[in-house]
Amino acid sequence: MKKLSLLFIGIISMSTMYAQDITDALRYSQDNIQGTARFRALSGAFGALGGDMSAVSLNPAGSAVFSSSHASFTLSNSETTNDTQYFNGAGSKNDSNFDINQGGAAFVFANRGDSPWRKFTIAIAYDKTNDFDNNWFAFGTNTNNQSIDLYFLNYADGLRLDEISTLDGESFTDAYADIGNLYGFAHQQAFLGFESFILEPDDINDDANTAYSSNLANGNFNHDYTYTSTGYNGKITFNMAAQYEDNLYLGLNLNSHFIDYQRSTLLFEDNANAGSIINDIEFENNLSTTGNGFSFQLGGILKLSPEFRVGLTYDSPTWYTIEEETTQYLATVRDDAGTNVTQVVNPQIINIYPQYKLQTPSKVTGSFAYVFGTQGLISFDYSRKDYSSTKFKPENDFTNVNNNINNMLTDASTYRIGGEYKHKEFSFRGGYRFEESPYKNGVTVGDLTGYSFGIGYNFGNTKLDITYDQSNRTSETPLYNVGLTDVALIDRTNSNLTLSLSFNI
Repeated sequence: MKKLSLLFIGIISMSTMYAQDITDALRYSQDNIQGTARFRALSGAFGALGGDMSAVSLNPAGSAVFSSSHASFTLSNSETTNDTQYFNGAGSKNDSNFDINQGGAAFVFANRGDSPWRKFTIAIAYDKTNDFDNNWFAFGTNTNNQSIDLYFLNYADGLRLDEISTLDGESFTDAYADIGNLYGFAHQQAFLGFESFILEPDDINDDANTAYSSNLANGNFNHDYTYTSTGYNGKITFNMAAQYEDNLYLGLNLNSHFIDYQRSTLLFEDNANAGSIINDIEFENNLSTTGNGFSFQLGGILKLSPEFRVGLTYDSPTWYTIEEETTQYLATVRDDAGTNVTQVVNPQIINIYPQYKLQTPSKVTGSFAYVFGTQGLISFDYSRKDYSSTKFKPENDFTNVNNNINNMLTDASTYRIGGEYKHKEFSFRGGYRFEESPYKNGVTVGDLTGYSFGIGYNFGNTKLDITYDQSNRTSETPLYNVGLTDVALIDRTNSNLTLSLSFNI
C-alpha cells in the first residue's frame, strides 16, 4: 500500500480555508488585449503610435494622437487547437467561438487659444484582455505508480479520523457541509477519500487516528482526464489625455476590470493491479469564479522628430476582489468479497469560499516607432512584468501559496514588432510577438510566439480592417496540483480572424 511523504506535504500544502493555487494567480495576472484588427495586425506594437482605440488601452496618451473624434467596434472568431501527450496517449481538441472583443470612442476637444496645450481628449473603451475558453483531454497509462489516491492521501495525512468522516446517521451532504464550515477545504478532500473507501485508516476504531494508507495497490493506472473552461477577463477604460505643443502627448487611464471564469475537470481512473480493492474511480470538480478590480495607467508619447517617436507606459497592479464557488463528485467501484460495489459520494453542496483579494504585478512598457511619412511605419514595444510579485490577500491566509508564487514565478519580457505599408486607400500590415515564460523553469508554461498579418481599406471617413493572427505556446500541466502531479504536455495553437469598423465622429 502507498504511504504519504510528510516532506511532500510541506512543499505543496495549501490554506485550510481556501483552495487557490499558483495557476489561479497566473490566470488573472496575464493579459492579452484582443484589440482592433489594426492593433492585432501589428501584434500590439502600438505603444509609441496611438491613434487607435486599442492603442489607448495600451498607452493612455494614444487618444491625444487622434485629430478628430473617433470610434471603433470589433468582431472576432477565435479557434483553439490543443494537442496533448500523456504517457502513451495522444489527443487533440479543436474549438472555436465568435465574440465582440472591443468597442469604444474618443472625443477630441481642440484648444483654439494660445495655450501650449493644443487639445484634450476623453475616451471610454471596452477591451477583452483574456479569453478563458479552453478545452483539452489527456488519456494514457500512468506507469509511474501515480494514482488519484495520492491526492486524497496528501490531504488526509495528519487529520483526525473523526474530522473527516460522517457521524452516526449523518448524510454525506450534511457531513461534507459541516466539515467544510468547521475545518475547510483540505478536510473535505480527505472526507471524500475516506467515504469512497480510497483511504484506509491505520486504526478505524480510533477517532484520533491520523495515519492512512490506500486501498489501491501499486502498479499502472489508466487515466482519462477532461479539462473544460469558459469565460473571459475584460476591462472598461476611462481615458483622459492631452497634447502639449506639437510633440508631447500625455494620458491617464482608470480601468475597471471584471472576471467571469468557469472550469470543470473530470477524471476516470481504472486499474487491474493485483491486491487493489478499488478498481475504478470517477472524480469531478467544478469551479465558478467572479471578480472585479481596479488599475490605472500613466503614459506618454514624444515625437523626437517628424519621423521618430518614443513611448513609455506604466501599468499599476490590478487589485481584484474575487469570489469562488465549487462543487465535487466522487464515485468508486470496489471489490467486496468478489462482488463489485459502487460507492457514490455526491455531497450536492455548493462551497462558497470567503471573499479574497488578488494583487497582480505592475508592468512597464517602452516603445519606439518610425513613421515614413504617409507611406507606412515600423513599431517596436518592449514590456516587463514580475510575476513573482503576485499576491493573494489577506497574506496571513495565503502564506504557503504566496511563497510558492515567489519561488516558482519570475519576471518575463514581451517583445512586439509591427509594420504597415500604405498604397492608395489600402494598408498592408504584419507583426510578430514573443513572450517569455512566467515560470523560472520555463516549461510549466513555455514561451509564446505569434505572428499576424492584415489589410485595411480607407473609405475616407470610415475604415474597414481585417486581420489574421496566430500564437503558439507549449506547457506541461499537472492533472492536479496535489498528489497526482504527473503532467500532460499541451501544445496550444490559437488562431484569430478579426474584423473592425472604425470611423470619425
